[in-house]
Amino acid sequence: MEQPTVSLWVKMEPFIVGALQIPPPSKLSMHFLRKMSTYVRMRSSEGYYPYLFWPMWRHIACGKLQLEKDLAWLYFELFDSLVERTSEQRLGWAEVISNCATEEEAEKQRNKLSVDTLQFLLFLYIQQLNKVSLKTSLLGDEWPSPRSRSFSLTEESTNQIKNWNDSYHEEFVQNHLQDLLELLLDPDQLTASLHSTHDSMVSSEAVRALGFLIKGCVNKSRTVHSLHKLALWQPLHSKTGYSKTSKTFSFPKLESWLRSGKKLSWAQQGTVISGATKRAKIACNTDMVPSGHRIVVMSQVYKQTMAKSSSTLEDTHVKIHRCCESFIYLLSPLRSVTIEKCRNSTFVLGPVRTVVHLHSCDNIKVIVVCHRLSLSKTTNCILHILTPTRPLILLGNQAITLAPFHTHYPMLEDHMGRSGLATVPNYWDNPMLVCRENCDKDVFKLLQPLEFYPFVVPFEMEGDTTEIPGGLPPAYQKAQSQRERRIRIWQKTVKKAGLTKDQRKAFQVLVEKKFSEWLVQTGNLQQLDSLELPAAGSKQAAG
Repeated sequence: MEQPTVSLWVKMEPFIVGALQIPPPSKLSMHFLRKMSTYVRMRSSEGYYPYLFWPMWRHIACGKLQLEKDLAWLYFELFDSLVERTSEQRLGWAEVISNCATEEEAEKQRNKLSVDTLQFLLFLYIQQLNKVSLKTSLLGDEWPSPRSRSFSLTEESTNQIKNWNDSYHEEFVQNHLQDLLELLLDPDQLTASLHSTHDSMVSSEAVRALGFLIKGCVNKSRTVHSLHKLALWQPLHSKTGYSKTSKTFSFPKLESWLRSGKKLSWAQQGTVISGATKRAKIACNTDMVPSGHRIVVMSQVYKQTMAKSSSTLEDTHVKIHRCCESFIYLLSPLRSVTIEKCRNSTFVLGPVRTVVHLHSCDNIKVIVVCHRLSLSKTTNCILHILTPTRPLILLGNQAITLAPFHTHYPMLEDHMGRSGLATVPNYWDNPMLVCRENCDKDVFKLLQPLEFYPFVVPFEMEGDTTEIPGGLPPAYQKAQSQRERRIRIWQKTVKKAGLTKDQRKAFQVLVEKKFSEWLVQTGNLQQLDSLELPAAGSKQAAG
């Protein structure tokens, strides 16, 4: 009987969402993580293992690894955001925190949170993704195959952001597999592994934890299995080194099996989004890809207004690369969004379940409700956001303007609910400067209320949202109300002026001229010119 073929692949989401795009602190090296691995297991009765509670991690991070408390919480909360939870659970946590009147009350609620200890150790280790100098990609049958490039990124761009390069993910895990397995060993075997791993045994719990990074399937089946389930499968016991007696795995056999498993090569297809031209490269992978691996890549969109709201986008990781002088609307619930090397453009996004990251962008505007926002090497950008976590300002940013979320579209609140995002808490105006060098506290500013104007999404869609979710902060609402009052006064003044027919016509010409000049100055004329007019009697819709 033919032996079953097992395909294994490295999960993308821990790297896209979980690997913070800064060099990690030196105390997150293998040396200190190995010590932490021993420390937590020796204190299993105190809330360190198998689940690590926030107060215990705070003690380790601040007292032993010498991290600042904010950074310790960032790593803890960032890992927690990777844990699969229902939208209802996420909304419930948002309600708990928003009901806390003081920071002390909020901290008491955080003290109840815990994470899987072994998976958290792996999460801390992969922070080295943006530190370790990796060799060139392995040749051969990689995942995905280098010969399939329908949605692959250019070498130039992927070398800039390792978080989005699946070849880096695979190579990182392959090159550091022994370290990853050693972190999961029991304390007595961890000491022995410093000399030899030949006799070490890996617990079933450790293999289950390694499933944080690796999944697989059998015989090219579309059914995705956890690593733990595959490793325990009877036909593979001789390869994985599983012993029914000890319920453990042989370290060398397990490592060999993980390295030799046939890597999965996905079939891919290009899907053009409406409004694309020959210059634009816009594609997605097929629906055969498991959750957490679905990708949409948009590259080189130039001087266009593009819009999409469909199931194709839902719960996808979106990469927007080298777009210029364009208006892009992606009005669906998204999983993550990376905007890289874009300039002079506006991006209006549906709710993003995990993170929105900007890298090497110049003069762009982003309007989004998201779980987290981060930015690096970005200049002169305006970010209108609603977020339950502090925006992360990483290295190399200049002239960043933070502003409140200021738009809506008919399906927005429904999409927010499906993404587990509420209107409170909202930390849009309280960023965290995560930069260990050359960090200028003046790198950002808050938009002045007098400079604030609401944004109108120029499409009609089905849905019930008719106003900005959560409303505007008081200062901005006051400025908007005063502006609306001045408009009403001006309208009454014109009405009472008693203009003749010719005077009204001349006045209208003057107003239209000034409005046209404003459209040109703000760049809005380009957007209006590129919008397609709806057919007679029909509604205009995104997509």
